[in-house]
Amino acid sequence: MRYRVLVIGVGSIGERHLRCFQATGRAELALVETRDAVRRAVADRYGVQEAYADLDAALTRPPDVAVIATPAPLHVAMATRLVEAGVHVLIEKPLSVSLDGIAELREAAQRRGITAAVAYVYRCHPLLIAMRQALRGGRVGRPVQLIAVAGQHFPTYRPAYREIYYADRAAGGGAIQDALTHLVNGGEWLLGRIDRLVADAAHQVLDGVSVEDTVHLLARHGQAMACYCLNQHQAPNEVTITVVGTGGTIRCELHHHRWRWIERPDEPWHEELIAPLERDTLFIAQAHAFLDAMEGRASLPCSLDEGIQTLRVNLAALASVECRTWMTIEANPAA
Repeated sequence: MRYRVLVIGVGSIGERHLRCFQATGRAELALVETRDAVRRAVADRYGVQEAYADLDAALTRPPDVAVIATPAPLHVAMATRLVEAGVHVLIEKPLSVSLDGIAELREAAQRRGITAAVAYVYRCHPLLIAMRQALRGGRVGRPVQLIAVAGQHFPTYRPAYREIYYADRAAGGGAIQDALTHLVNGGEWLLGRIDRLVADAAHQVLDGVSVEDTVHLLARHGQAMACYCLNQHQAPNEVTITVVGTGGTIRCELHHHRWRWIERPDEPWHEELIAPLERDTLFIAQAHAFLDAMEGRASLPCSLDEGIQTLRVNLAALASVECRTWMTIEANPAA
C-alpha cells in the first residue's frame, strides 16, 4: 500500500526524510516549505508535484502521514493540529524545547487512534538492535553500568552549524538537545528510563556559537549507573556504548561497524561485524518501521511516550547544568 506522506520543512534533515520515504517505494510525497527557492529546488530534485508554502494549503488535501522537520519550538503545536486532522505523525528530535502542550498532544493522539513517533534514528541501527537483543537475552547478566562516549568534528561534518538552529538553545540547539539526546534515548532503549541525573556542560571550542559543545552527564537508569560523555569538536567521528553486567560486558562501536562481548576475564572479545552503512540507510529503515507500525505489523522504534521521556531528560540536563545539582525525573510522561 502507498501512503500520501507530507514532509514539513525541507532543510537538511527534512530533505533526508523526503528522500528516504521516497526510497521505501511506499509513499507519494508532498512537502511544505516557507522558503520559495528551497521549496522549488527540493520539489524539482525529487519530482514532487505537491509543494506548498504553508501548512494551511497542504491540509486542504490532508495526507496520511506527516513528517515534522521544522524548528523544535513548532513541533508540538503542529503535531497536535495534524493529529486532530487524523494524520499520523513522525516528529523530528528533539520533540520540543519545553513541556508546553505535551499532555494535549498525547491525549489527542490516544483519543484519535493516531500513530505518533519521535525520530530517534539510532533505534534503527542494526548494531544497537543486536546489542539490545543480547542484553534482553541475558548475555551479560543484569546490567549495572553504561558508559557512552561520542564525538564529532562539527566544522567538518556540519559546517553550517553557525547558521542553523544549533546556535540557539531556544530553538533546540546546543550539544544536549542536538546530539547527547540521541545517546540518552539509546541508553533508555537499552536499560530503561532515566530517573535522576546530574550534568555539566560548557562551550569549549566551536567558533561562532555560545551554546555548549561539550557535555558530561551522570545518570541512574533505576539501579544501573550511567555516564554519557560527548563533544562536537574532536577529530575522530566515533560512538561507543558499553554496558557492564553481572555476567560480562557488551560493547557497540558504531564507527568500527561492530558489537562485541566478553563474559569471562580470561577470554578474548567476541565480535560481530556489519558492512559500513550508507548515510540514508537508517532513515530508510525508520521510514519503513513507521509505516509498518501504522499497519499494525511492528512496534514503533520510538513511541511518543518514549520521546516525551527523553524530552524530560533533556530539560533536566539543561536545568542541572544551570543549578549544578542532581535532578529527579518522575515517571509520568504526560506531565
